[in-house]
Amino acid sequence: MNKVLVVDDQQILRITLTEILEESGFSVTAVAGGRKAIEVFKNERPSAVLLDLKMPDMDGIETMQELKKIDADVPVILVTAHGDIETAVEAIKMGAYDFIVKPPKFDRLMLTLKRAIEKLELKRKVENLNIAFETSLEWLLGSSDIIKKIIKQIHQVAWSDFSLIIQGETGTGKTTVARAIHNLSKRAKGPFINVDMGTMPETLVESELFGYEKGAFTGAERKKKGFFECADGGTILIDEVQNIPPHIQGKLLRVVEEKKISPLGSTETLNIDIRVIAATNIDIKEAVAQKKFREDLFFRLGEFMITLPPLRERIDDIPFFSRRFLREAASEMNKQIRGISDDVLELLVKYPWPGNVRELKNMIRKAVLLSSGDMIMPEHVEFLIGDKCGSDTDNLAFMPLKEVSAIAVRDVERKAIKQALDMTKGNKTKAAAMLQIDYKTLLTKIKEYAIS
Repeated sequence: MNKVLVVDDQQILRITLTEILEESGFSVTAVAGGRKAIEVFKNERPSAVLLDLKMPDMDGIETMQELKKIDADVPVILVTAHGDIETAVEAIKMGAYDFIVKPPKFDRLMLTLKRAIEKLELKRKVENLNIAFETSLEWLLGSSDIIKKIIKQIHQVAWSDFSLIIQGETGTGKTTVARAIHNLSKRAKGPFINVDMGTMPETLVESELFGYEKGAFTGAERKKKGFFECADGGTILIDEVQNIPPHIQGKLLRVVEEKKISPLGSTETLNIDIRVIAATNIDIKEAVAQKKFREDLFFRLGEFMITLPPLRERIDDIPFFSRRFLREAASEMNKQIRGISDDVLELLVKYPWPGNVRELKNMIRKAVLLSSGDMIMPEHVEFLIGDKCGSDTDNLAFMPLKEVSAIAVRDVERKAIKQALDMTKGNKTKAAAMLQIDYKTLLTKIKEYAIS
């Protein structure tokens, strides 16, 4: 039941308003002056206030200003004599919701009151949704101060149709951010298509992105939609966008600018309604400066940019993620593990996390697998991260090479390749799979580092 505070020095009007409002289903508290109204307002927090403009102890304007200091959102409807309309209009500019002329027309009063309360309820519902939204994103991304700023950026850009670039090391959560933006946008009911350019052979990029007609090339036995057409009405995430070949970057620019595609082998142009999000694990501005990425495409894609910090720069999130991943892994493996020892948390905070949140998740899952007790202890993680957190690199083969490369120097990358080759007894195919790179790249790096 909505509560209304009636403030008027005329007893007959207080009684009349109270009776009418209570008959309409409101709970009413009626007081004779501004000072008492402020006291009641603090304690009862009504949904609306009917406030007389002229009262002996404290006028309506002054009373309203004090009420607004307590809760600026609660609507205040002024009740005023006909000769004070000009003052009432000025009061609306100062924050009043509306005014009613004495003697009040009760139909108009009820309509104004209901609309005011509906507006308040809608505002609070939106605020609650925003709180839920921020809480859910904190659960996904962390709750450190730097992540809270990024969550604010997500909130700002989600409802727009801006193209954007999400930049950050591998494992920092770029895909998670892109999906959150899609889910919070007006395209949420449309498809979300994730395209990883890091795993797509260069010869297939054009046909996979734009599609093709039957007979467009040898082996094109049927018509096939490309990723852009599949994303029509929704969002497409182009991960590792820096790997798009230069001649395809020009076609991508047209897609972003004109929202049109031309499938291979087709003379027709298709209109598509998509939002493009690009993700990269390098400094894309540096790639532009080095002429490895088109400047015009960068500016078109980067209408809005979000840079995700590495985990080592937000160590406040490490205990949070560790406990979250522990609960998830323990539930997955049906283990009764109640927590992580302080010694383990100290090790985790000191470790530089080249693989970021993804590496932390994998490590906690392995620790849960190894644990036979009810706590994660140092012996469950030391062999995974080394006794000297941040300096021991004996276990780099357990991580994808691109995660190591994000921060490692050349000798560390070389050591990871040698270790993978040793573990696979020189089998380059298996070593490439372990390092999560393609066979050709592995051969190039073996030659580059003179690994025998």
